[in-house]
Formats: sequence, structure tokens, C-alpha cells
Amino acid sequence: MIDESKLTQDAARATRAQNLLGNDLLVEAFRGLEEAYTAAWRATTIDDVMGREKLFLAINIVGKVRDHLNVIVSNGKIAQAELKELAQTAERKKRFGLV
Repeated sequence: MIDESKLTQDAARATRAQNLLGNDLLVEAFRGLEEAYTAAWRATTIDDVMGREKLFLAINIVGKVRDHLNVIVSNGKIAQAELKELAQTAERKKRFGLV
């Protein structure tokens, strides 16, 4: 059985995530962090293995946050399609007196 409230919640989360991904300030923050971490990573000395590892992880974490928001958007689009299908099915049942 499909949980309609969960689908509605996922669709709403997708809208919020999409707004974040389109937010100029957040886009700028992601870009700034990646550039700063990359510059610091490139500036490490040859013997600073631990420093490079930490900066490498930091760069990847920024990408993972962005990817996570994109997954929420994708899941929300699927949820929205399922909600639409549920509404269409309910409408067909109502038309044919099956409800």
C-alpha cells in the first residue's frame, strides 16, 4: 500500500531542496568552499599527507551535500508522479462508481 502522506512529504522536501540548489548564496558557498579547499590542497607540502587527506575529504563532502539535495529532488519528482497517478486512479474509480 502506498503511503500518500509520505509521498506528499517527499514532494514538499523536493521543492525545498530545489529551492536550495537554485539559491545563489548556497551555490556561491559551495563553489567558494570547493575553490578554497582545492587551493589549500594544492598548496600543501609534499610531506603533509594528513593535511591533503583532510582537504580531499572536505572537497568531497561539499559534493556529497549537493548530491544529497539532488537525490531529494529526484525522489520528490517520483513521489509527485505517484501522487498524480493516485489522483487519476481515484478519479477513474469515482467516474465509474467504484468508490
